Amino acid sequence: MHILLRAGERIYINGAVLRADRKVTLELLNDAAFLLQAHVMKVEDATTPLRQLYFIVQIILMNPTDTEAAQQMFRMSVRMLLEISEHGALLVGLRGVKALVESNRVFEALRAIRTLFPIEAEILAAGAKLSPTQAA
Repeated sequence: MHILLRAGERIYINGAVLRADRKVTLELLNDAAFLLQAHVMKVEDATTPLRQLYFIVQIILMNPTDTEAAQQMFRMSVRMLLEISEHGALLVGLRGVKALVESNRVFEALRAIRTLFPIEAEILAAGAKLSPTQAA
């Protein structure tokens, strides 16, 4: 797999953080858990339930040697999201994410969570449109 990095861009590979000092192409010759800087979510951006789930899965990917606490948080978070969600596509997506993490396909799980962000945005926007009496 070839990865193009611009000057100053970071990549997280198997828990290590690498920064390119100039434009460079990396070729990964074996399986490695990696995350490009553009896909890294900062803690202050984890403002919704799915974004928090993404952040937890990101921790699992970025720190592969110490994932037990993050795995436990993931199991609790995904269980709660599955229990409270009524949206069919979101439920299917969450079950898929759960299966991916359980089979150690963490990068694919992150990608799957990102595809659910628009659904979550719709749900949250619909909830914000409710009047206080409708919400009660």
